Amino acid sequence: MLLHSLAHAIMRQIVLDCGYTAASVRERLYSRQPGEDGSPMAGILLYTAAPDSEGTLGGLVELGDPLTLGRHMQQALESMRLCASDPLCSEHRPDGLGRGIQGACCHACQFAPETSCERGNRYLDRSVLVNTFSARGTAFFD
Repeated sequence: MLLHSLAHAIMRQIVLDCGYTAASVRERLYSRQPGEDGSPMAGILLYTAAPDSEGTLGGLVELGDPLTLGRHMQQALESMRLCASDPLCSEHRPDGLGRGIQGACCHACQFAPETSCERGNRYLDRSVLVNTFSARGTAFFD
């Protein structure tokens, strides 16, 4: 959930700052839990898959510069603190029965186009990234 939420936050920031359309940036998540074959790992791949001029990879490669990427990550995390749908969005909690597998997320803050998200906009929660309006203590980056 942490990797997926972080990927969506960075994707949204790239779209806002760099002029890519939301549907042209896609994600791929790589993770392995301790105890699985091999050592634990966590990684995010963001790539373009559009066949037109927005499909050029050069723009995304340039964003991988440590200073640029750090600035985008800071801005992405800051934008996750508030949502246009707060407090309703931040008060939403995942349901253990599987009816609601999202936490604090919605179309205004974390959802990506369905073709861009390998998990179908499930398993997202911005409160695992930063403290939100109604969730404190679960944030990885605070």
